[in-house]
Amino acid sequence: MADNKHDQANSTVTRRTAIQAGAGALLATGVPLFWASEARADKAKIDAVLSGAVSSGDVPGVVALAADDKGVIYEGAFGKRNLVTGTAMTADTMFWIASMTKAVTSIAALQMVEQGKLSLDKPISDVVMELSAAQVLEGFDAEGKPKLRAPKRPITLRHLLTHTAGFSYDLWNKDIERYMKVANVPGIGSCKLEALKVPMIADPGEKWEYGINIDWAGKAVERVSGLSLDGYMRERIFTPLGMKDTGFILRPDQLARVASVHARGADGKLTPIEFGMPQAPEFFMGGGALYSTGRDYLTFLRALLGNGKLGTAQILKPETVALANKNSMGDLNVTLLKTAQPDLTNDAEFFPGMVKKWGLAYMINTQDVPGKRSAGSLAWAGLANTYYWLDPKKKVTGVILTQILPFADPKTLQVFGDFEAAVYQNGRPQAAAKAG
Repeated sequence: MADNKHDQANSTVTRRTAIQAGAGALLATGVPLFWASEARADKAKIDAVLSGAVSSGDVPGVVALAADDKGVIYEGAFGKRNLVTGTAMTADTMFWIASMTKAVTSIAALQMVEQGKLSLDKPISDVVMELSAAQVLEGFDAEGKPKLRAPKRPITLRHLLTHTAGFSYDLWNKDIERYMKVANVPGIGSCKLEALKVPMIADPGEKWEYGINIDWAGKAVERVSGLSLDGYMRERIFTPLGMKDTGFILRPDQLARVASVHARGADGKLTPIEFGMPQAPEFFMGGGALYSTGRDYLTFLRALLGNGKLGTAQILKPETVALANKNSMGDLNVTLLKTAQPDLTNDAEFFPGMVKKWGLAYMINTQDVPGKRSAGSLAWAGLANTYYWLDPKKKVTGVILTQILPFADPKTLQVFGDFEAAVYQNGRPQAAAKAG
């Protein structure tokens, strides 16, 4: 989520054009990569993709990792955290992962469903009373005042987790942007409670609309667990999985490792900007305020790849993971996000022309992507061009992290596409030695 804005996610697309996997160039300074010895040819290919993107100036720096069901098969870090200071990108660099937070919050909510503390299909206002007052925005009258009405049906947790509750972001909806100006509502990235006081733009269950849904889901987790979302995630997800570098509030040692966000100008030049999530938030924004490292987020993905289990830690039951990975939006589809704020996001859509669905935590591509992920794979991203995918069929998962605005940056998507293609280059990757 941007400060005063929000965030979206994509995987192989931008400005209505699919970014196809291309060739990487060679050579740039990088951290050691971890692969099984028999997979060195693939390691070299991925090194070339990532280092080439840095040496060509397409990205200031990048961290990328991949794993299969046996362990980590690739880890690499190239370039700089900040183009002005010249600080090197490293494997332990902290990134604002923005809407990659959503999957974590969604899993937290599903843990509460497993325990019978939340229901997918009962009115969520039974738990989060504020949502009983939610209204639908129908437009504006002649004087410019918002026209609001009651929704046709109650919002459920399933609506929130699938982004079908009707809530939108001002980044991709001009009516919500206008409403926020008229009603003086701060952006969700402010992490102020007032930021949640925006109307829906559709009735629950009638349209896929990407918005503050998961922030409300995070509120539901807090209400039924009795913990703050930060505390809950640490106790029930991060600590069991050994994720020591993921959280909403940065420790001093983590703050020293944060990669700077860079803005890409109209001339393509990248410039570091002052940007960060509030460190004294009024609420923990489950839709987009986590910081993490590539290693930590890959650990989270590996647990999901392992049917909710990694090592001795079981964060979800296998049947809950299976449910999360299935279409939960019925006949509705994930659609193009048309930018309303081009300084923060381009038009964004995964795989134009392909039907996309949403499970209970992430998007689902319904067709194979040649040379890459299988049909039924799961994915999403973060506003500053962070991306992940999880392929349950081929048992492969990967994450690639940069810090660039606007979102759905064509050059970054090219690197992501090339990285994913290189991971799959020889079919299902070979098992690898554990990264050190």
